[in-house]
Amino acid sequence: MTFDIAVILAKGPQILAGLGVTILIWIAGTALAAVLGFVVATARQYGGRLTDRLLAVPIEILRGTPFLVQIFLLYFGGPYIGLRLDPITAGLLGLSVYGAAYYAEIFRAGYNSVPPGHAEAAECVGFTRRQTILFVQLPEMALLVMPPSINMVVILLKETALLSLITVPEMTMTVQAIGSQQYAFVESLVVLALVYWALVELSNYLGRLAERRLSKLSAA
Repeated sequence: MTFDIAVILAKGPQILAGLGVTILIWIAGTALAAVLGFVVATARQYGGRLTDRLLAVPIEILRGTPFLVQIFLLYFGGPYIGLRLDPITAGLLGLSVYGAAYYAEIFRAGYNSVPPGHAEAAECVGFTRRQTILFVQLPEMALLVMPPSINMVVILLKETALLSLITVPEMTMTVQAIGSQQYAFVESLVVLALVYWALVELSNYLGRLAERRLSKLSAA
């Protein structure tokens, strides 16, 4: 047996196609998760005690169960309740809902980290509740939640590899299929590791740039 990564790289177009699916689901899923998580966090923060308790239940369930179990239930269990989804739709929905549970906690922690005196000062000068949220709490919260949000982006990227188990034609499924066809199992794993590492490093770099820029805007 010899190590020959060229047999995997020779299938470049197929790998790029799988990479495109991975990036599409990752970016779309992360964006949807962040929006949904923000809505849930805001509802819990300002919707009253009953709303807070009701929304806490699904969040704890989603955060307390593995993502693999969730996508299996969604894709294979969905038809039992009339929910039939194609693999890509199921993967995107599963990733979005899973990420939303964590983003909801990130944003809720951000809300709670803003000193109450800042909101009170805004109300004293005549700001409405909406203006206080938009112009005082959100800008401060954005800087506070940036580091954990970047970390969540990386986590969701890694979780996309599990979507291959419900036959989503993303990068992991594509590269492993090539490795099986070429009997190059180790080579396929090395290629996967390198591509995911590159994407993680790119995410961290862009995240640091965004954090520095946000810090400068906040200081101004």
